Amino acid sequence: MTDKTLDSLRQDIDRIDRAIHELLNERAVCAQQVAEVKLAEMQASGSDTPVLFYRPEREAQVLAKVKERNPGPLADNAVAHIFREIMSACLALEEPVKVAYLGPKGTYTHSAVVKHFGYAVDAIPTESIEQVFAGVEMGEVNYGIVPVENSSQGIVTLTLDNLMQTNLTICGEVELPVKHMLLANKSTDKAKISKICAHQQALAQCKQYLDKHWPDVIREPVSSNAKACQMAVADNQILAIASLSAAELYDLSVLDGNIQDYRTNTTRFLILGQQAVDPSGSDKTSIIVSVKNKPGALFVLLEAFEREQVMLTRIDTRPSRTEKWAYVFFIEFEGHQQDAVIQKILQDLSTKSISIKMLGSYPKAVL
Repeated sequence: MTDKTLDSLRQDIDRIDRAIHELLNERAVCAQQVAEVKLAEMQASGSDTPVLFYRPEREAQVLAKVKERNPGPLADNAVAHIFREIMSACLALEEPVKVAYLGPKGTYTHSAVVKHFGYAVDAIPTESIEQVFAGVEMGEVNYGIVPVENSSQGIVTLTLDNLMQTNLTICGEVELPVKHMLLANKSTDKAKISKICAHQQALAQCKQYLDKHWPDVIREPVSSNAKACQMAVADNQILAIASLSAAELYDLSVLDGNIQDYRTNTTRFLILGQQAVDPSGSDKTSIIVSVKNKPGALFVLLEAFEREQVMLTRIDTRPSRTEKWAYVFFIEFEGHQQDAVIQKILQDLSTKSISIKMLGSYPKAVL
């Protein structure tokens, strides 16, 4: 128990706040100087390659160190989130980062953008996953973010299909706990509800709850949960399924919370860009492999991973679209393509497959 008075403790807090404020501005000045050095080096070299102000591996390393050295009492993730926002604000001084996402504002994808890039990012909503890919490919934005899998509903096939066709690189990943809320217009009469709207993934993730509590109400899939919120705002006979932040954004009432069927429901997102990412020390690699349609084809591919004791994190199949009943494998595993052991595995796979498409190596999710 401290022997200090409340007044003296408040004075301590004010003193500490001033010191933090001074250090924040000192860090911001340093970030500006980093930008100046990068630009000067580019001009001296005569290169016309755009300067990379955002380095995914560097930010992952900084956040990992923040968590490692944290003595408490603040939780590791709480401190990491604070530093995430500091880095976001400082990066915006160097160059505002534009990120495309499946909009409108208030979707889970928008929340994933903020979690990964911070609030200082310039988030650009699009109407489809295809438009996210197109925006990055055409250079309209620096990065894009797309959902790739959900812990209860599995892979997002549209994202995989676009990865098969694109030349973009996976630069990072985000894991976002998904907590669905049942939302209503503040003038809604529960007895007059005509339908419940949400993205088809959200409806599927809440199926057991809806079957039990709203079995006779029509369920209508829409382009996004944010779109469902907009519909609920306009029509008090419509309920929406969305996040708590969406409820606040659209000024809707929460009729029920955490209605997802599985409490550990989590969606994983991929960051798309046009740059290769250097090793961070804790990485994943994603590839697409095409093989001949014959017995044991997958076993032959996986043999190298078992031999080198490299952990696989995901395997999915998709139709190749080039040959009837032929498939490609989407494979993710721990390690970076620059690692000697991963290079050995990739070399082995190249002798056993028709083709290998490198999607990218990138830092594992830190937050």
